[in-house]
Amino acid sequence: MVTGREALCYNMKMKKIIGIWAEDRKGLIGSNNKLPWHLPAELKHFKESTMGQAILSGRKTFESMGKRALPGRVNIVLTRDRDYQAENVVILHDKAEVLSWYKQQDKSLFITGGAEIFRLFEDKLDGLVRTIVDGEFKGDTWFPVDFDFDKFSLVDSSLFHADEKNPYDFEIFTYQRLSN
Repeated sequence: MVTGREALCYNMKMKKIIGIWAEDRKGLIGSNNKLPWHLPAELKHFKESTMGQAILSGRKTFESMGKRALPGRVNIVLTRDRDYQAENVVILHDKAEVLSWYKQQDKSLFITGGAEIFRLFEDKLDGLVRTIVDGEFKGDTWFPVDFDFDKFSLVDSSLFHADEKNPYDFEIFTYQRLSN
């Protein structure tokens, strides 16, 4: 059986643009610029999915990670601030710059958030990797409620049960864009 990132590659070009995020049962994705939960198994999945590829985040999401680049990936920060600087990061300023960068290289691009960035690239996503954490948390940032999941087909799901290191069940859903 084909699973996870392999499912996105199945019958698709290898290079693609993929949205990847975790949310609670009500679509919450953040609290004070941090994840509202700590799930090492989900973080491991994120690392394995994005390793060797490129990840794109907005400035706020990047800063919520301590303003540090994640190793083993091309880190891209999208910001309107033309003076913004960060070490070991490609800084781009609009969607056109991101898409131009993407066309000129051979890596998949994982869109990691926040909500504005998911909304901005919704029409360009070839696939989705959506984790739903089995819980309801307090926070201030939600995945866009008007995101059109009808344009995608579910190709895989994997359930992870809570254990001594992961206090919540979570399920990872992998989608690919439907053909036009």
